[in-house]
Amino acid sequence: MIRPRRWLPMPMLSIMLLVVWLLLQQSIGLGQWLLGGILALLMPLAVAPFYEHPPLLKHPLLMARYIIRVLGDIILANLQVSWIILYPRKHTNPAFIEYPLQLKENFSITVLASTITLTPGTVSAHLRMDGKSLLIHALDVDDIDKEIHDIHERYERPLMEIFEC
Repeated sequence: MIRPRRWLPMPMLSIMLLVVWLLLQQSIGLGQWLLGGILALLMPLAVAPFYEHPPLLKHPLLMARYIIRVLGDIILANLQVSWIILYPRKHTNPAFIEYPLQLKENFSITVLASTITLTPGTVSAHLRMDGKSLLIHALDVDDIDKEIHDIHERYERPLMEIFEC
């Protein structure tokens, strides 16, 4: 007997691929459903050997709060970067920050690095091979230690609670 996980390793990805296919084709004809369905089944099968499964979501409500916090920070950072562009000072303080990681799981580190990169004015530039620190470039930093503390409290600690505790 064929187990569902073998022929459908990532069901949510398959559903999303089918929906995106139908939206891109702007058609809900039978042919598009069949072709989209075949692609939605075959593509996850092709990438499944390379896919690292995320850890279990231990606290979904904390994840919702985290997403709301990140969206708020993105809006605030957009306003701050806009202010820097519209009213330039003589000296901004760009800096590279070597952020020491406490996260251990690859998925959690990826979420943290993505969060930092999504926030305007900061970008994750490099993850050390040993996975112990993340190099971050920030557009305007007054105090590097404060920036490290803020990243830890706003993003890394909640991610530890959500995924790794």
